[in-house]
Amino acid sequence: MTNPDELGYNGWTNYETWNVALWIDNDQGLHEIAQELGSYSKLVELLTEELDNHYTPDGVPWKDSGINVAEVDEMIAGS
Repeated sequence: MTNPDELGYNGWTNYETWNVALWIDNDQGLHEIAQELGSYSKLVELLTEELDNHYTPDGVPWKDSGINVAEVDEMIAGS
């Protein structure tokens, strides 16, 4: 039997990765900023350090250690 944890969440590594990707991809302003900055880590730095925004609207920390940064970077680059 397949381990449900290996399946990920809606095609993403996990809920946290899916949630931050969802917000970046569905908020035009955030999406444009992410593309301009070119990486999730730079976006998180802007959000948390300069704008004092530490959570997605769903309450997931932008700096959650479970986020697959490479996967989010791929989404940002491919958008």
